[in-house]
Amino acid sequence: MSLNPEVRPKSNKKLVYFKKVGRKRSDLVWYLFLAPTIVGMLLFIAYPVFESLRLSFYSSNGTIETWVGLRNYERIFSGGSFWYSVYNTFYIGFFQLLIAIPIGFVLASMINRLKWFKGFFKVLFFLPNVTSIVAAAMIFAFLLHPELGLLNYLLSTLGLPTSPWISDPSTSKWGVILLTIWHWIGFVIIICLANLQAISQELYEASEIDGANKLQQWFYITIPNMSGTFAFLIIMGWISGLQRFNEVFVLGGPGGSPNRSLQTMVSFIYERGFGGFEFGIASAATCLLFVIILLFTMLNIKLTRLKI
Repeated sequence: MSLNPEVRPKSNKKLVYFKKVGRKRSDLVWYLFLAPTIVGMLLFIAYPVFESLRLSFYSSNGTIETWVGLRNYERIFSGGSFWYSVYNTFYIGFFQLLIAIPIGFVLASMINRLKWFKGFFKVLFFLPNVTSIVAAAMIFAFLLHPELGLLNYLLSTLGLPTSPWISDPSTSKWGVILLTIWHWIGFVIIICLANLQAISQELYEASEIDGANKLQQWFYITIPNMSGTFAFLIIMGWISGLQRFNEVFVLGGPGGSPNRSLQTMVSFIYERGFGGFEFGIASAATCLLFVIILLFTMLNIKLTRLKI
């Protein structure tokens, strides 16, 4: 029985129509699932960013706003407390990376050579990273106490000179550096281990045939192949360090005692915003911090694409 050729196109059109309707309904379901996340990002990320940018051009105490233009930025740039907080932020971040990354890489190389208990040492070194930084800072405040602290007690027992640590402006930042190294080094070890295990063993086998020893393999094969990991750790460490707040707040309060030696950029923003109700100044400082973090993020993307 032959089909009427005039009917076939009509049925095909109906089939295509119903397929399109079904596809649209299916897409609508996925958009409904995404809706809570999209709404949350708009309310808690996008809106605060634009509101902070707007407030940076106003003098505001939370209720009364007055347009001041770029005066908030002028006050920040002309004031010494903001630049001191920038100095503290970069000082702590620089020495944290300078010490933690080499030590973490050496420890990761040693763990990678183990035949047994490799998983045990991974967990052991990574435990501080999952510890609450607030709890860790409170413990370090006790350990670094100039009179009752355990660290000074051990130093005096060994006949070594003690230090005032966080009670003196000249040494307080090093107390925070010790805390951040202890808390962050497990992350460095895990990231380095992941890359170490990805290096081709054929390179080591070929170097053994050429007569290279373990130390030469480490310097001429392992370290060059870890350059991308080092770049990632440095950039991510800077991005995290620029947002440092919890540990310095616990150890030095919003003012970064003693003598603002522990005040970072974020604690400066907190002090001006929630301590002095200068939300215009705090918003301007937030925008400057956002620009700095954005530059480091762009640098991280560029280095990752280049696979340094």
